[in-house]
Amino acid sequence: RKAYGSTPRPTQQMIESDTRPGSGQQLDRFAAVRCGELSLRNVCLCCGQTHYIKEEHPLVVGGICAVCIPKFIECAYCFDEDGSQTFCTICADGKEVYLCDSPGCARAYCPLCLEKLCGAELHKEINKAENWLCFMCQPEQASGLFEVQADWHSRLVRLMASDNCQDYQVDRPPTPPAIIERRPLRVLALFDGIGTGMLVLRELGIEVEKYVSSEINPEAVRVARRHHPEIIHVGDVEAITKKQLLEWGPFDLIFGGSPCNDLSMANPQRRGVYEGTGRLFFDYHRLLELARPSRHENRPFFWLFENVVSMRNVDKMTISRFLECNPAVVDAKDVSPAHRPRFFWGNLPGMDRPIVPWPGDALCLQDCLEPHCNRQAKFSKVRTITTKSNSIRQTKSNLFPIQVEGDPLTDEASSEDSIWCTEMERIFGFPPHYTDIGNLSRVSRQRLLGRAWSVPVVRHLLAPLKDYFKLTNTG
Repeated sequence: RKAYGSTPRPTQQMIESDTRPGSGQQLDRFAAVRCGELSLRNVCLCCGQTHYIKEEHPLVVGGICAVCIPKFIECAYCFDEDGSQTFCTICADGKEVYLCDSPGCARAYCPLCLEKLCGAELHKEINKAENWLCFMCQPEQASGLFEVQADWHSRLVRLMASDNCQDYQVDRPPTPPAIIERRPLRVLALFDGIGTGMLVLRELGIEVEKYVSSEINPEAVRVARRHHPEIIHVGDVEAITKKQLLEWGPFDLIFGGSPCNDLSMANPQRRGVYEGTGRLFFDYHRLLELARPSRHENRPFFWLFENVVSMRNVDKMTISRFLECNPAVVDAKDVSPAHRPRFFWGNLPGMDRPIVPWPGDALCLQDCLEPHCNRQAKFSKVRTITTKSNSIRQTKSNLFPIQVEGDPLTDEASSEDSIWCTEMERIFGFPPHYTDIGNLSRVSRQRLLGRAWSVPVVRHLLAPLKDYFKLTNTG
């Protein structure tokens, strides 16, 4: 794959040598659409077929067939290390792609998709342009058959959350008990990291009777202990037995997100849900089943499981089959300055409701920067911050996201800078210096945050529990 920007863009030769099956037939079908012989909504924009059209394409007006939906779901949130999409935005394929030159856009387009939607001359216009902005960034400039769906974001979320191969009965949320009957919450937090769950429950004002945490990273445990000394740490999730669970319980809420290394499409060496760290999902499932209340117990019981959106569809289907529900898709970008789309499985009430920011939430990068330091954000939103230090850099040009203004009195020139640790904590919704424990290095602190949940997202998901459990005086 070539990242185009400073390097040469695709040529007509590349388009003609596209080796995907049916490329010529695809162009013929789209020519028929231009002549009015076919409706674009009856043609799959990914493969060009006219059979088994299941949905409208979430981003562009047109269809998408049942065969292409799983691959599109797998690749829609798959990004390279430079932050740009690994595969074509439209067809989720393509060996050679154009990259949009807009600083805040990571979309990629294969030459075949652009030709079949916009005509063969578009690549010449792109090659002449010093900076090419894609039609998702400038929908009013779209040409030919390329028409951006007006509500593409909600369509994409619905498609990502849908799974037409598996339908599960959705349990109705239990009836909230009377206020006088509500009691404190008992929590089992698996793969708990730096105690995000406890922090959120405090913010929501839910009284916690017991919080049992399973986490093996010693640095994460140190951070959680500093801020939440009441947490009971029990070590490795694989070592937890039924006897121990009965001793610690009963629990009202179980949540966690197993490591994503072997599930993420971004990892070319991924081993899937049955191997490596992927199989830790089954420890979550094992403990969930052991902790479920028996049928004769009439009490609210909730659970939540999280993992990356960019996983293979077969792994998503496996997790859904074991948990007997389909996931909701929640992206932190709606309540924070960072993109962070995630799958959430669970039985919490209203998981698929729209996510909205709370008063005081930082929605753009500038809101998170240290004040009075002449620091200016070059971007409103940043891409997903991971455990890798280069995930801080933005766009395919690897730009630092902060501009530090110079001082004319001292002739100090302006410069670029990375995101400071306290600023990174604010992006995730943590208080500043939350991970500043025991002289942890910047690299260590980013690794802890890169594995953490976004505080506003978890708060959004857990907020309905306020109707089921006792609140503190501040709740």
